Amino acid sequence: QVQLVESGGGLAQPGGSLRLSCAASGFTFSSYAMSWARQAPGKGLEWESGIYSDGSDTYYADSVKGRFTISRDIAGNTLYLQMNSLKPEDTALYYCAKGVTPRTWTMFDSWGQGTQVTVSS
Repeated sequence: QVQLVESGGGLAQPGGSLRLSCAASGFTFSSYAMSWARQAPGKGLEWESGIYSDGSDTYYADSVKGRFTISRDIAGNTLYLQMNSLKPEDTALYYCAKGVTPRTWTMFDSWGQGTQVTVSS
């Protein structure tokens, strides 16, 4: 069965950096687009970034564009999110999600359990 396990969250100061990882198993990682989404306290789920199955294209929400970088290690079955210039408003539970086709990062059929990111001084 599909398993997505996020890690790398924690406490960071404003302006700091964190790198999230998502270990994928139970499916052919190289065949599906992947995404990162987040849910802040008291708010709905927000999709932040997506990447094609082969890594050839990426997408970012305006809120993270220029600060976050999504990437994938196909051989290692791992999705990453490098987060720089963190802001308090980036505080949220971050999820990785499996897309339904190689180039569909806006529709998902599997989620991880999430990793908490807290940005505070």
